[in-house]
Amino acid sequence: MISAFESIKKGLEEAVEYAQGKQLKVREYHPEPVDVKSIRQTTKLTQDEFAAAFGISVATLRHWERGDRKPQGPALVLLNLVRKSPETVLSVLNG
Repeated sequence: MISAFESIKKGLEEAVEYAQGKQLKVREYHPEPVDVKSIRQTTKLTQDEFAAAFGISVATLRHWERGDRKPQGPALVLLNLVRKSPETVLSVLNG
């Protein structure tokens, strides 16, 4: 079994090689852009309800819906999940 240090070192070396353009067996995930207003309307939730359900500030939600900003990172992944299966995501979150 390799030590935590060796594992971290190997990961950093691979990250540097990848950044330098070397071909590695790396799996990348690029979430699709989303139409936040359409997703919210599909859930039949108000802006306040949608923001509360998914831990998003109402101000951020409004910026996304107007197109002033675009969701990034984990928020974009969550919104893609909601787009694909809103009932499932909501039922998981509501426990």
